[in-house]
Amino acid sequence: MNKSYRESEFEKTILEPLRHTSKQFWLVAGLLGLISLWGAVALGQQWWLGLGVTGLNRPVYWGIYLSNFIFFSGLSMSGTLISAILRVTQAEWRRPVTRLAETITFFALILCVLQVWIDMGRPDRVFYPFIWGRYQSPFLWDFTAISVYLLSSGVYLYLPMLPDLARLRDHMTGAPPWRHRLYTILALGWHGSHEQHRRLEKAISVLAIVIIPIGVSVHTVVSWIFGMTMKPMWHSTILGPYFIVGAIFSGIAVLFIFMTLLRKAWHLEKWFGDKQYNYLGLLLLVFSGLWLYFTLAENLTTGYSSMTEEVQVLWARLTGEYGGWFWLMVCTNLIIPLAILLRRKGRTPTGTFIVSVGVVFGMWVERYLIVAPSLTRSTLGFEPAVYIPSLTEIAITLGSLALFALCVLLFFKLFPAISVWEVEEGEAIESVQRQARLLAEQEKLPATGTTVRSVN
Repeated sequence: MNKSYRESEFEKTILEPLRHTSKQFWLVAGLLGLISLWGAVALGQQWWLGLGVTGLNRPVYWGIYLSNFIFFSGLSMSGTLISAILRVTQAEWRRPVTRLAETITFFALILCVLQVWIDMGRPDRVFYPFIWGRYQSPFLWDFTAISVYLLSSGVYLYLPMLPDLARLRDHMTGAPPWRHRLYTILALGWHGSHEQHRRLEKAISVLAIVIIPIGVSVHTVVSWIFGMTMKPMWHSTILGPYFIVGAIFSGIAVLFIFMTLLRKAWHLEKWFGDKQYNYLGLLLLVFSGLWLYFTLAENLTTGYSSMTEEVQVLWARLTGEYGGWFWLMVCTNLIIPLAILLRRKGRTPTGTFIVSVGVVFGMWVERYLIVAPSLTRSTLGFEPAVYIPSLTEIAITLGSLALFALCVLLFFKLFPAISVWEVEEGEAIESVQRQARLLAEQEKLPATGTTVRSVN
């Protein structure tokens, strides 16, 4: 380490979790690892014994795994909204949360792809789309869209990390040799020249613009898996925008959960502050209203049309065996957000955390209610079926959620949770703007015999 280099208080706080590991960290990581292992054992049992260990059967060929697939694809929208859209609009308050949003996007997409592999039943079937895939099928459209989104999200996460990786390479003390080698390789020779920064900013700006339509296309194509299928309440044009709104809604909520936990555990209160909670809380409230609009539009048009097969599915959701889940979803996605977030006092770390946990749960329930009721009311002559997820499916689902959280946690044990250089750049811009405002105010003062010197 260069002896003349002195870390700022901000830099010390951000890098502290990388240098020292608390007992609480290992406890949480160990718990998440055990749940992930439980899911892996259940998956191994499913591979060995076949899909007969699940609750899937005729006519319910899709179940909780496809619900998880839609759920994780929705969580990936957090990076597109918070990082890309707010970066394009030059919202300065988004700087501390961009890295967290981009990381959630990347690992959510990995878990999204994993759900498809799990649903195939055997590990060797992962090669089937490459061998026998046909682009007449919406599944191949989805496969292509998610692959492009995963690649672009990985690049979009990596590029803004280059200056911080070089900082870790040059000034990270006490790190094991393998971590120093890792930072050296990933930094790609970054030395922080003006030309490098100019090219980096340009690349990030271009990628931020490109990734927005890619993200929108992914969630639209995911909805087409259902919309192109002649099943009651699936064959609908409203599913595309409905999925996009739901994806942003759940993406903001999961960002709040991780932001609040990291804020408390790693003392990041100064940077995950009131401004971030207020603005993101308002966004969450807006998308709760949009969710209400699309949910009402979907169910109202279905009920008013009085098509026999669709009305059967609708009433199964509203008052039948899925009625309890539906009204619980309405409570967590609408009533609780309105009750807490409408007031400024509710848009606090505690209030938004409570709302976000409910929204994440409610949006998973929504995905489940999209899949299961339509399949249990088949139009192919089957009697109404009952689908109950087995313990194997529940274990794999919980294992997937734990693996997602564990991946994000371990990632931030190796890399800063906040983009140091972006926050420092934002502080420098704010300082210049503050000086400019001060100078403007001084120039407006009436002459008092005092000479106001100009600032270059």
